[in-house]
Amino acid sequence: MSNQNMEIKKATYLISSPAVDKCPKADRPEYAFIGRSNVGKSSLINMLCNNQKLAKTSASPGKTQSINHFTIESSVREKGPVERWYLVDLPGYGYAKIDQSSRRRWEQMIEGYLRKRENLVNVFVLIDARHMPQKIDLEFVNQLGHWEVPFTIVFTKADKEKPAVVERHVKAFLDAMRETWQFLPASVVTSATKKTGKDEILTQIAGMNLGKDEATGV
Repeated sequence: MSNQNMEIKKATYLISSPAVDKCPKADRPEYAFIGRSNVGKSSLINMLCNNQKLAKTSASPGKTQSINHFTIESSVREKGPVERWYLVDLPGYGYAKIDQSSRRRWEQMIEGYLRKRENLVNVFVLIDARHMPQKIDLEFVNQLGHWEVPFTIVFTKADKEKPAVVERHVKAFLDAMRETWQFLPASVVTSATKKTGKDEILTQIAGMNLGKDEATGV
């Protein structure tokens, strides 16, 4: 992939939808972010978009209960054409305090979105780099593989542990995936505080936007 230095010029909250059929018209590329509750998703989204108030960060995990769309305007070069795409903040999974019926509703909403949203280009799955591999995260990425949904693994909170510990946890997670995966997806180590990994994620999105344009001729 050529080096695409993307800069997000504008990021605006658009709508929260209870189901995939209530989402905005699928008229531009879309990138979704998802992870276990308290993985630092809002902080990462705000860091990517240079807006600390964009996605709501909460002291109580599990607050995001719907499919949240943000309209993004970006350009790859300083005076390059403006590209418009959607960034989607999905509810966190694995939060123990929600009841069974709410969890089932969440699962149906997320599965419907991930499998039916035709303009979804890639899912960024957030994994907490402070911990050894968690069963729930491995099950989720395996489910995405089963559904044939393209994804990138984003290891978060790298600044909260020593580099050697983060490296060990990342290796352990990827090794666990290798047991069932022939080819591993791309992965990025990030810190919302230090803005680590920001360029890598935006470069990936820029490259995928370019690929979408070339494929569709738009």
